[in-house]
Amino acid sequence: MANESDSGQEKTEQPTPKKLRDAKQKGQVPRSKELNSMTVMVFGALGLLFLGSHMIADISGFMRQGFRLSRAEVFSQQALLERFTITIYDALAAIGPFMVLMTVVAIFTPLAIGGWAFSVDALAFKTDRINPINGFKRMFSSKGLMELIKAVAKFLVVSVVAVTFLWSKADDFLGLGAQSLALALQNGAWLIGQSFLVVSSTLILIAAIDVPFQLWDHSQKLKMTLQEVRDEMKDTEGKPEVKSRVRQVQQEMAQRRMMEAVPEADVIITNPTHYAVALKYDHDNMAAPLVLAMGKDLIALKIREIAAFHEIEIFEAPPLARALYANCKIDQEIPSHLYFAVAQVLAFVFQLRLARQHGSDMPDRPEPYMPTDEEA
Repeated sequence: MANESDSGQEKTEQPTPKKLRDAKQKGQVPRSKELNSMTVMVFGALGLLFLGSHMIADISGFMRQGFRLSRAEVFSQQALLERFTITIYDALAAIGPFMVLMTVVAIFTPLAIGGWAFSVDALAFKTDRINPINGFKRMFSSKGLMELIKAVAKFLVVSVVAVTFLWSKADDFLGLGAQSLALALQNGAWLIGQSFLVVSSTLILIAAIDVPFQLWDHSQKLKMTLQEVRDEMKDTEGKPEVKSRVRQVQQEMAQRRMMEAVPEADVIITNPTHYAVALKYDHDNMAAPLVLAMGKDLIALKIREIAAFHEIEIFEAPPLARALYANCKIDQEIPSHLYFAVAQVLAFVFQLRLARQHGSDMPDRPEPYMPTDEEA
């Protein structure tokens, strides 16, 4: 049954990556108690099978040592303390590998689905958790029903398998009474480990059902309405009017910086009214002329006004101005196929500047050579 939001819209959309990240930060990740129980039980059984005989042998050894105290040791407080310390170390060494195995399994099993998820919000006290009404709602919810079905299924499956296996091993268990103590302990540990492993393995079936259910249930809880997806996209990417305003501000800032660079230009090449391109060339520091600013219509007019105020030469060359505007970018060098035409203009501008300084004859105005399409 589809969930519904407060607005009445059905939650039909899969959770977005942002929704999943936010849920994980709140500690809301899929978890399977059946998977945790199964892995702990199975690995515990395997640990008893492979380490049980060694643990029993070690425990039997230091217990025998404990009953071999001499009279002097019994009445010596220092000797008893030393023997007690040795026994503790021996016990830890005997059961240590098994405990390490269980600890590793218990810690890393939950990572199989959901991964690490530590959240302070999940640890916070919430009154609804102790509200009896909410508790009854959880008991009679679909999840509560699923938990009841799992509990009954576990009981039936484990009971049938346990009774069947123990019945088949009845003779082996009864035969332990005819064996020596050491041999009976060893064989008994092996039988217990086998029984434990067989019974625990039945939980694999329960976990195989529970894990997909928990993943599905987690996804269902995080499903979103179409409106929620749209709102999230707006929050993530920004509202269209805000994005438009940001672009406008960015363009204004870029245009302002461009206009501030116009006074550094050596020449302004114009269309003469529709286009304007400001160029600068420093023979010692530049490999080619650099475009400081360019624009058309109102921006071109503004560039010409700034150039006139700072007494920068304005050179009318419509084909060259159009070519520069179409092929160049601000703060980048001009393309190689326009080198010769621009060089003609710059040479004229530099000669004109020297002629004005020294009062000599003015140079002839060149007609910039524009390459054909094949030459470009």
